[in-house]
Parts: sequence; structure tokens; C-alpha cells
Amino acid sequence: MLALETSTFRNAMARLGAAVNIVTTGTREDPVGFTASAVCSVTDTPPTLLVCLNRASRAREAFVMGGPLCVNVLSATQQALSNHFASPNSMAERFATGHWTTLATGAPVLEEAVATFDCRISQIVEVGTHSVLFGVVEALRIHETAGGLVYFNRAYHALPHTAP
Repeated sequence: MLALETSTFRNAMARLGAAVNIVTTGTREDPVGFTASAVCSVTDTPPTLLVCLNRASRAREAFVMGGPLCVNVLSATQQALSNHFASPNSMAERFATGHWTTLATGAPVLEEAVATFDCRISQIVEVGTHSVLFGVVEALRIHETAGGLVYFNRAYHALPHTAP
């Protein structure tokens, strides 16, 4: 079997739709955060998720020091916030937008998020160009009436809220 070209792999992965998230660590006084779509559930016992973070990211050092990790799932109306956190803005500029609070770990929590998973980093695995951060959920919050934001085929798409 021939090795896949990186561009072919990336083009195929662009068709794997994913929720858009702002992942944070630190504190409200010294926050760090970035936009991520590479987030998924690992297990519900104990409730654990994973986040993939590029090893070249300037946010990486704050996360690999251990401690809190908070996944803030963005709503259909928060595309601009996603772009703001994916830009070269300073951390202070990034966190000047939105309403930030904390839950159990002290990591910044976006009040307007569709769902928030407040975690402690339990393990970090280095794979190629990325660090895979495993977080055990200590607290969570759900906003029942907001639609979601997904990234598919290199574009944002709004998902409507539907009642369970």
C-alpha cells in the first residue's frame, strides 16, 4: 500500500464534520485558549474527553504544564468568536470578547457556550505533530436552547436547536 499524501489526507479529513470549541486553561486572571475541532468523547466512566493540540501552538506550553482544561462548545452564533481565538491575537485580546467565569477547576468558562466540559488533564500523548490531551470531566454545564456550530469542508455551518 502506498503512503498517503498529506494533502489527500487533509482533504478527506475536511469532510469529517466536527463541533467547534474554544479550549481553555489557566485562570481568569491569566487565561490561555485556542479554537479546536479535534475534540471527542473517550469514555463515560470516568467521563473523559480528548483534545488534539498542535505541538507548534503558542498555547501548548500552558496545557502541558498540567492542570485544568475546559472545552467550551460554541453555538451557531459564535463563528466570529471562533475566528477571534484562531487568530494571532494575544491571549488578553482573545479573552476580551465573551463573558468568562469558572466552574470546578478554575479554567475560563465561556458563559454563552452550548456546553462546557471543565476537566483536569490526566494524560498527554505525543503523536506526530500533535499533543493529545486527555481530560477527566469534573463539572459541566449545558445550555438547552442553543444550536451548534460545526466545521465541515473548510467552512462553518450552523445547526439548529432541536428539542430532545
